[in-house]
Amino acid sequence: MTAIGTIAKTARYALGGVRLLAGSSGLLAPTMIIRRFGDDDPASNPAAIYGLRLFGIRTVLIGADLLLLRGRELDRAVRAAPLIHASDTATVAALQRSKQLSPQLARPFLLISGTNTVLALIAYLTSRWSRS
Repeated sequence: MTAIGTIAKTARYALGGVRLLAGSSGLLAPTMIIRRFGDDDPASNPAAIYGLRLFGIRTVLIGADLLLLRGRELDRAVRAAPLIHASDTATVAALQRSKQLSPQLARPFLLISGTNTVLALIAYLTSRWSRS
């Protein structure tokens, strides 16, 4: 494997691991995340719990895709990753800009989403370059 191929695989595995961790948190501990957003009574917001669990299982599955798929299916997952994570980053930025999310809460989410976007772009670009 070339150095670029190694970078592509490392970025893909790192992003898959982050997705598994984030998705598992949403699926298994949604109240912890809701508290992180500043709500002291997460049980009073069942829609947020539902949304986080829904987000969580999907995130676990797309994380598993990056770790387990091969061939064309993996290529599709790697191509979709930058769009998924850039959308997450843009959403957090928009929430902060509209003052629906304080800068203190937005910073860690921007850091995580931004890092995921960079990993997704590295995985995508280097996977293309390694085949050239």
